[in-house]
Amino acid sequence: MNLLDIVHRQSTPEPWAEGEKIPWNDPAFSARMLKEHLTQEHDAASRRFVIIDKHVKWIHQHVLGGTPTKILDLGCGPGLYASRLAKLGHSCVGIDFSPASIDYARTQAEVADLACIYVHHDIRTANYGTGYGLAMLIFGEFNVFSIADAKAILQKAHCALNDGGMLVLEPHTFAMVKELGTQAPSWYATESGLFSERPHFCLTESFWDDKAHVATERYFIIDAQTGEVTRHAASMQAYTDDEYRALLIECGFDEVAFYPSLYGDVDEAQPHLVAITAKKR
Repeated sequence: MNLLDIVHRQSTPEPWAEGEKIPWNDPAFSARMLKEHLTQEHDAASRRFVIIDKHVKWIHQHVLGGTPTKILDLGCGPGLYASRLAKLGHSCVGIDFSPASIDYARTQAEVADLACIYVHHDIRTANYGTGYGLAMLIFGEFNVFSIADAKAILQKAHCALNDGGMLVLEPHTFAMVKELGTQAPSWYATESGLFSERPHFCLTESFWDDKAHVATERYFIIDAQTGEVTRHAASMQAYTDDEYRALLIECGFDEVAFYPSLYGDVDEAQPHLVAITAKKR
C-alpha cells in the first residue's frame, strides 16, 4: 500500500474483512510482542507476575478446589499461567499461534521440568484432545473471534472436557468493546515499536457497528524512510452478560457464574474484564 491507498480507503470497514487480528503469528512481530508479554512495567500484553499469581491461586483454589487436573490453556501466550498451574501439580496443554511465545514457553517448561505441552496452532482449527478437567481462555481473547468462531471454540472445549469439567473465560464487557469502537482517530511516530523495528508512523481509526455490536480498529503503519504503508485491522465482538450466558448454555455448559475479576473481587486496574465459570453438562 501507499499513502494514496489511505486516502482512497473504504470509509467504514466490514468486521473482520480487512484482517482478523494484528499479526501475532508473524515471527518478527511475535518476537517483539514477547518482550511486551514479559515486561513488568505494564499489563498490556500480559499481566505482571504479581497479578498472574493472584489469578492462578483463585483458579487453583476456587475453580478446581485445589485438586490437580489436566488443563487446556487456549491462547496461552508464553505460558505464564500454565507454568504456574503446573507447579501446583496440574498438567497443562497450551495452544497459541505466536511462534515466539510458544518457543519461550517450551524452553521454560523444559528447564523447569514442568508437565506442560505447548502447541503452535490457531485455536480455531487446532485439535484440543480430550480428558481435561479445566479449559480456559482469558485476557479478553474470546472477543477477537466472530460469533461463529467463538461458538466453535466453545463447542470444541466442551468436547475436550471430562463430564463435569470446568470452563473459565475472561472476556471484555460490552461497554469496553463499544468504547474501543468509538474512539477518535489517533497517530504517533516512533523510532521503533511493536509494528516495526524501523522508524514509522502509526495511524489508528476505530469503528463501531451498532447493529452487529462489533468494534473494528484499523492500523496504518507508514515506514518513515520509504513511505511504504502496511495495513492491519482487528475486530472485537461485544456481548452482554445475558448473551454470554445464552451462548455458553447453547454450547453445552451450565452453572454459569460471573465474577468481577479472575481473583473473584473487583479489580479497579482492569474493570473492563469479567471472569465467567461454567460446568460441562
